[in-house]
Amino acid sequence: MKIDDVKNIAVIGAGNMGHQIALLCALHGFKTTCTDVKPDILQKAEAFANSYLPERVKKGKLTQAQADQARANITFPSSLEEAVQDADYVIEAVVEVLEVKRKVFADLDRLAPPHAVLATNSSYIVSSRLADATQRPSKVLNLHFFNPALAMKLVEVVQGPHVADASAQISLALCERLEKIGVHLKKEVEGFLVNRVLRAMMRESLWLLEMDVASYEDIDKALIHGLGMPMGAFRLMDLTGIDLAYIRSMERFRETGDLADLPPPRLVERYVQGHYGQKTGKGWYDYSVNP
Repeated sequence: MKIDDVKNIAVIGAGNMGHQIALLCALHGFKTTCTDVKPDILQKAEAFANSYLPERVKKGKLTQAQADQARANITFPSSLEEAVQDADYVIEAVVEVLEVKRKVFADLDRLAPPHAVLATNSSYIVSSRLADATQRPSKVLNLHFFNPALAMKLVEVVQGPHVADASAQISLALCERLEKIGVHLKKEVEGFLVNRVLRAMMRESLWLLEMDVASYEDIDKALIHGLGMPMGAFRLMDLTGIDLAYIRSMERFRETGDLADLPPPRLVERYVQGHYGQKTGKGWYDYSVNP
């Protein structure tokens, strides 16, 4: 299969990443389905498409014809079978929990056409931990978009030892069709490229906060004005989701057994309180008064 053979893309998981990836595909001419097991999440995803496209027209970023075509390209079926039955390429974007993803990949392998590539958008879980849940391991790989997927240019294409060269190359070609910058990781490494560096920054920022060296506001200021970062570690956690940071830490602890990998107390406190960041209106920062 070549990139010209990819006509239909299915996105599994309609949350913060999934619905943006799906709309991105629709905007670039692919017939796209986006599904989720939670009806309310799926409804929010469709509502986002219905509001985002007119806003882009209003801002002069899209013509009305382009917006109409993109909307015609995307559907939001509630059934996984319906979503993937014609898919040439599938992008999974469900919760970052290994057992959940393995179940999804087993279902995708059963329901999607045999030629379809099955990609995971996971930012940490390598595809070799998912591939053996399918009968097509050579077509299972990581295709990691960054948040927000409609705006961020980088996509990490991770080729584990089980991944066929053709699967990696078609994924890199898909990045080009989506007007993204694809980087090819020739081997699996935990955390990939960006998150290995980012995790070190997050870990040190959280340590400085826990040790009361500085407030999270001042740590963010230091990263922005001292290192030239566009936003600090805590503002970034609010953007990507404190719940995601907590889940990642817990998953890593389960893998390593190292107490140092457990999420720190102040992160746990916000997770338990449901203060996940921008999507809940409060995280490290209060977005009801400080958007």
